[in-house]
Amino acid sequence: MCLQNLQQDDIFIPSEMKSLKSLTQMESLKGFENAIISNGKIVNVVSNDYCHIPNQLFFKKAEAILVEAQFEFYKRTVNRNDRSFITEFIFIDKNQFTVKNENDLILPMLRFKNSYDGSEMTSGHFGYYREVCSNGLHISEAQIEFSIKYNINNSEMVIPRLKNLLNEFMNNNFYKIAEKFHKMKNYRVTDTKEFVKAVLDKTKLFRYECGDENRELSKLSLEVIRVLNYEALLLDEVPNMWLGYNAFNSTIHETLEKSFSQQELLDKKLFDIIYEMV
Repeated sequence: MCLQNLQQDDIFIPSEMKSLKSLTQMESLKGFENAIISNGKIVNVVSNDYCHIPNQLFFKKAEAILVEAQFEFYKRTVNRNDRSFITEFIFIDKNQFTVKNENDLILPMLRFKNSYDGSEMTSGHFGYYREVCSNGLHISEAQIEFSIKYNINNSEMVIPRLKNLLNEFMNNNFYKIAEKFHKMKNYRVTDTKEFVKAVLDKTKLFRYECGDENRELSKLSLEVIRVLNYEALLLDEVPNMWLGYNAFNSTIHETLEKSFSQQELLDKKLFDIIYEMV
């Protein structure tokens, strides 16, 4: 299973908040009193009111809650330049389904995000993990509510009712979205180039062609077509809207240089637009 070969970046790197005055021996403007230092590098300048949440507090607390609730899961961790981080918990129990192909497995997933440079809000949400492409599908609106109790000497994260939240997600969201996946799967794509062009005309994710004077297909367009045809061959299927969505989704998460939050927003927009085409 590719679940056993998930990305495992080191996210528990040293980090701290230190006053700029102690580092530079200079006074700072109000609102710029402290530096966030991650793995020996300054990645952010913040005010005295800023609450620095180390990964050790956030991600380890989330995992401890899952372990205590006796969830079984695989884990994927991503570290982007010691500045922004995610941990994805992919559940491997009975809560799974396939999209009309026993090899196209969809699993419930819980993603937590944190950043030291201010590019991401410390947050968590439910989503879906598709084993074939090793990508998360971030089209769920189910957010995880939690609170940070913070003072100058101590920080504590509180995530209430996580087991209940997962059950609510499964009952209200997970299997309902499967109906949309199956509907997309049943809609055949007869011309992959025209499909890619139509999606790009609506989403403006990137250029379909290299330029106004160069009518060759762009590198990203060719990548989407390659992934779409590869997955159709891998799963022994004809190209369809479901595979087309996932081919675009793969490009969003693997190729486009966007923040985690930007990728999630693009994913939701992409899914809604392609589903409207069915």
